Amino acid sequence: MGIFDALTGGVLGQLEAQLLPGLLSKALAQTSLGSLQGLLDKLSQSGLGPQVASWLGSSSNQPVTAEQLEKALGDGVVDKISTELNMPPDQIFGFLAKHLPAVIDVLSPHGTLQHT
Repeated sequence: MGIFDALTGGVLGQLEAQLLPGLLSKALAQTSLGSLQGLLDKLSQSGLGPQVASWLGSSSNQPVTAEQLEKALGDGVVDKISTELNMPPDQIFGFLAKHLPAVIDVLSPHGTLQHT
């Protein structure tokens, strides 16, 4: 990877981190989950409580897989998120698995979700 690629990746990563919470919140508002907090509650109820707790807490963020998210959320939520993020539904779970832990970690600096 060249220096341009590294710089571009860093800038795009920062931009994505700034835009993703708002886009996710908007998409979730159109689902039965209603908000990021609703998403976290659903994930916790679906057996992903330890991962969610790590994202909210001060420990290292535990990963989550696309398969775990698919099992927990189902297709209805994904359709709304894919529309809002302008991404094919079959890519949403992988995208969320990659970015959701860091987004929630940033939005919960004191262990409580600040942006819902």
